[in-house]
Amino acid sequence: MLKRTIYIGNPSYLKLKDNQLKIEDVATKEIKGSVPIEDLGFLVLDHYQITISHQLIVILQQNNVAIISCDESHMPLGLMLPMNGHVEHSERLKHQINVSEPLRKQLWKQTIEAKIYQQKALLSKFGFVEEPMQNYLTNVKSGDSTNMEGIAAQYYWKQLFDNFTRERDGDAPNNFLNFGYAILRSMVARALVSSGLNPTIGIFHRNKYNPYCLADDIMEPYRPYVDELVLEWMSKPFRPTEMSKEAKVHLLQIATKDVKIDGLKRPLLVAISSTTSSLYKCMIGEQRVIRFPEMT
Repeated sequence: MLKRTIYIGNPSYLKLKDNQLKIEDVATKEIKGSVPIEDLGFLVLDHYQITISHQLIVILQQNNVAIISCDESHMPLGLMLPMNGHVEHSERLKHQINVSEPLRKQLWKQTIEAKIYQQKALLSKFGFVEEPMQNYLTNVKSGDSTNMEGIAAQYYWKQLFDNFTRERDGDAPNNFLNFGYAILRSMVARALVSSGLNPTIGIFHRNKYNPYCLADDIMEPYRPYVDELVLEWMSKPFRPTEMSKEAKVHLLQIATKDVKIDGLKRPLLVAISSTTSSLYKCMIGEQRVIRFPEMT
């Protein structure tokens, strides 16, 4: 069953009753919404006057629901995940830690090839010139030693947006991209935990200050799906630039966006689980290739 993403952007009291998330209006005490816990995948909290009961937090964690909290600029800041997302957590962690350096480099090569392929497909989909991307794709080496990822990105962004510099902060489209990527990162981290992997131990990213190195690795080929949603939003007749609630609702569609993986059409959230499951199988030698989606 496809899990739902619930966004809370108003003063609310969130509590548990009859195994359902109850959303109560702070002022009127009226129940504004009710969602079965088993249907939830992500809960996004985007208001300082949201109160959530500890009982609800516990049941959400038991059901592997990711709780995302936003800061004063309405950007995702914190992510709460259960400590144990898989029954073989300890065993799988041992395999993850012992992955050899040559295998890490091969897995990263596959990841970057998938990312460039996705970027190439998105450029083609929107009518941009995508031919140079094939050359970058062909020249990805083990561990991406020639930095084809960075070279391809320079061309890619120049095609997508005029006079654009990709930044962690800044005006549109950076604000939309940053929000979408933060949600995507949370989705990947949740899937990794569900597959018994530690999102901190990456195959390429190794920054000692980064608690989600592996999530940052595996989300790379999925970024173009966020880019696509941003392009769609930026093409609205009113030329939106502010991070409005409407923009967030549009970007939160990422979880249910249909993608093609293993020759089948699946919601992106399901595809990510397939990717993380195949990653573990690569780590233990059962598979040689990580399953990533193909943009159509």
